[in-house]
Parts: sequence; C-alpha cells; structure tokens
Amino acid sequence: MSRVHDMGGQTGFGPVPVADDGTVAFHADWEARVYALAAVLRQRGLFNSDEMRDAIERLPPAEYLGASYYERWLGAIETLVAEKASHGKGPA
Repeated sequence: MSRVHDMGGQTGFGPVPVADDGTVAFHADWEARVYALAAVLRQRGLFNSDEMRDAIERLPPAEYLGASYYERWLGAIETLVAEKASHGKGPA
C-alpha cells in the first residue's frame, strides 16, 4: 500500500529536478534558512535525520501534497521542536 509520501515512481508528479552541479538549489532565501535551521538543530542533537524523515512522513496528506519541499521540512521541524519541548527533551 502506497502512502502519500511514497511518490517515487508514481505517475502524475513530473520529474524530480536535479541540479547539474549536485548543489542544493534554493528557490528563495527562506528555503536556505530552513535548510540551515535543520542542520543546526541536528548538529545540536535536537533530532536526527531519521526523526526528521518520520516527521515529514507524518504530515497530514493534504498538508504534505500542498507543501513545497522546504515547507515540508519546516512543518517537520515545527512538529519535532513542539514534541521535544512538551517532553522536556532538548539539546544538552
């Protein structure tokens, strides 16, 4: 059974854009800030890559499909920070 985030190989979503030089491409400054925020929070130990992916995959389907790539990242970061704060878990 396919879930909303399992779009690889599904029809109707178009090709995945890839930069020729292999760099991370940002369409707007805020996307670079979200990327940097995620990197800093990972480095500080707030969450790891598996937790980030899980939080992205837990976004409600309508939100997931209506969001851009970095909007999904931001939604996942918001979820993780709220969850960690409510459990009293944060970076050491």
